[in-house]
Amino acid sequence: MTPVPSFAEFIARVRAGDAAAAAELVRTYEPAVRVVVRAHLGAGLRRQFDSMDVCQSVMGTFFARAALGQYDLADPKELLALLVRMTRNKVSSRARYFNRDRRDGRRAVGGEAVEAEASADPPPDRVAEARDLLVQLRDRLGPDDRDLADRRAAGQEWAAIAAELGGTPDGRRKQLARAIDRIAGDLGLIEDGDE
Repeated sequence: MTPVPSFAEFIARVRAGDAAAAAELVRTYEPAVRVVVRAHLGAGLRRQFDSMDVCQSVMGTFFARAALGQYDLADPKELLALLVRMTRNKVSSRARYFNRDRRDGRRAVGGEAVEAEASADPPPDRVAEARDLLVQLRDRLGPDDRDLADRRAAGQEWAAIAAELGGTPDGRRKQLARAIDRIAGDLGLIEDGDE
């Protein structure tokens, strides 16, 4: 009988870019994310936004930031809460965009958005796209920030990083978060209110 890996081991595999772990995460959490999207989109916005598009955006942001060591997650409940919060922020951001100039949803081409069904595994092109995105993010990090990301991806705690490099654990965490936010913004990955 194969032992069940711990949540910490699972997150370490996700950070390392393990495709099987990524597929498992999507299979486990994407249905909950889609429920949140549908619950928070009003009838008018459902015609404009496909819940799958929002899910892909949430998952893409999560994978990129997790791979760079941004999140400290102790258990599945924390992961679910983070994904729900990210989803609500993305839906709110898209709703603000849509309502900002009082866009007329009746002019949208195609009428009702067609909901794509969540599959058991993410398509290979989504996995490849996530890997390419991560490479782009890492390539744009400066040497100091890339070192922080590598240390976090290897599972090193913020306290140990700060002890080796100087500064405080919170300061080093914020340094990496600011770098990721800046690059993600440059790449168009984050919207107002994203995690």
